Amino acid sequence: MISSRSGRIAFRNARLIDPANGLDVKGGLLVENGRIADIGPRLFNDAEPGDPEVINCHGLVLAPGLIDARVFTGEPGAEHRESLESASAAAAAGGVTSMIVMPNTDPVIDEPSLVDFLLRRAAATARVRVLPCAALTRGLLGETMTEIGLLQEAGAVAFTDGDRSIANARVLRRAMSYAATFNALVISHAEDPELVKDTSATEGEFATRLGLPAAPAMAEVLMVERDIRLAELTGARLHIGQVSTRASLEVIAAAKARGLPITCGVSAHHLMLNELDVGAYLTFRKVRPPLRAEADRAAMIEGVASGVIDVIVSSHEPQGADTKRQPFASAAAGTVGLETLLPAALSLVHGGQSLPHVLSALTAAPARIFGLAGGTLSKGAAADLVLLDEGEPFVVDAEQLASRAHNTAFDGHRFQGRAVRTFVGGECVFERAAN
Repeated sequence: MISSRSGRIAFRNARLIDPANGLDVKGGLLVENGRIADIGPRLFNDAEPGDPEVINCHGLVLAPGLIDARVFTGEPGAEHRESLESASAAAAAGGVTSMIVMPNTDPVIDEPSLVDFLLRRAAATARVRVLPCAALTRGLLGETMTEIGLLQEAGAVAFTDGDRSIANARVLRRAMSYAATFNALVISHAEDPELVKDTSATEGEFATRLGLPAAPAMAEVLMVERDIRLAELTGARLHIGQVSTRASLEVIAAAKARGLPITCGVSAHHLMLNELDVGAYLTFRKVRPPLRAEADRAAMIEGVASGVIDVIVSSHEPQGADTKRQPFASAAAGTVGLETLLPAALSLVHGGQSLPHVLSALTAAPARIFGLAGGTLSKGAAADLVLLDEGEPFVVDAEQLASRAHNTAFDGHRFQGRAVRTFVGGECVFERAAN
């Protein structure tokens, strides 16, 4: 449950990074009653702060809390896999202060009353901010569009069928046209449903050797091309939830060059892993879209560096052991990722990209795309903060994750850098125990 902290907190000796304002300096930050009251390189230099709480950051990075723009949970309907409470605990442990959750629940979030329920449930149980997406079509069936205006009024921040593509172009055109009248954001899933039906891998030599049913990577760019053309026709704002191929990036870059309001995201696991990491049928690495060839993975890293890719997401999708511990072709797709989103993104920094640029894809960019007030250290902004150590080495242990599900694609993976403390509204919602 989120409650803004009353009183004052003084953060001293921090490396302050705020991509939204181009800030990267050593200094201090003052929080008053859950909001940022002051910030700067000379703050507290002239006098010791007489505050109830002073936090010495010891040179660590203090940045806006992460905004994860693609999170699946099990609530309502499948709380045994992940509740809003357990997902928010995982988010806090990963430095995520806002989760944008998908409508793929039971029941589907396709009515204003269900958006309201989700918001009230999150307010009562979640440690971090929960921002619901509503379904673009009723029941996620791709046949009848939802009441976008009423859903937006109820609090939906975007409209999507989550991990389902809308096959009927006429339905999608109508939905986009309607969304455009409300300046509502449409999020598409880029997989041709017929080409990927009953498949579980990327078509190629590796899938053939494993004997896995596979679909061509072209199944993605076909939908990217179509959805961008429909957005151009209707004037809708389009965000492609996650991309995974070089061909898709080329199409998106061309659309941006034409001035179209197109944005896109990439998952942490598509930045870090390729098709060979499936190894001996490791079902925890079965995801949608599937892990791609190394050339495509490299293209994703280039896409973040160039800015063609706007946001990095966890694509957190919890699954139970009963659905994952099956033959690869039968196992459910999905990996948990809230706690590994930041470490995976920091791998790009260790690979040569600048820390402010990478943090922008986790903070300022999703805030801009979804029209959120957060993602910044500006005075007056909510004190949603992450204190992170970009150099701390650790090994991912699936059993130690805060998520109710443990199906991580990164079990045993060595990372460098993670969240040390997380604050929402000035309240500390996570503090990592000292080693």
